[in-house]
Amino acid sequence: MFKEFKEFAMRGNVVDMAVGIVIGAAFGTIVNSIVADIIMPPVGLLLGNVDFANLFAVLKEGKVAGPYGSLAVAKAAGAVTINYGVFINTVISFLVIAFSVFLLVRSINRLKKQQEAAPAPATRECPFCLSAIPVKAVRCGHCTSELKTS
Repeated sequence: MFKEFKEFAMRGNVVDMAVGIVIGAAFGTIVNSIVADIIMPPVGLLLGNVDFANLFAVLKEGKVAGPYGSLAVAKAAGAVTINYGVFINTVISFLVIAFSVFLLVRSINRLKKQQEAAPAPATRECPFCLSAIPVKAVRCGHCTSELKTS
């Protein structure tokens, strides 16, 4: 059984998938930092010094009565909250990740298309003697017929 598991784990697809998951998790962390630390502060500043991470609605007050100055204070007091600011940050993070993956897949597809594109044929058939002649030929080298250029 251990031998079978080792064979399964050492398959190329499993190892590739594991590497992809680790890279994806690291990429997610980077994107979350970009959203939280770079994108959202200017957006919050434009909207009147709003910190999206601290946007929440109190459903039930905690042991200490509100108002709560921040989400951390509300959680420390035991309040039940809907954290819509955190949700907004998460949605923006998702959109940045989705757009990045889209750009990556688009680039890979373009590379595949370039590799798959067949080169233009170097020869064509003479319509008179059916011999192979260069594409740019204006006269057949075999039967000396004058050819139409297309």
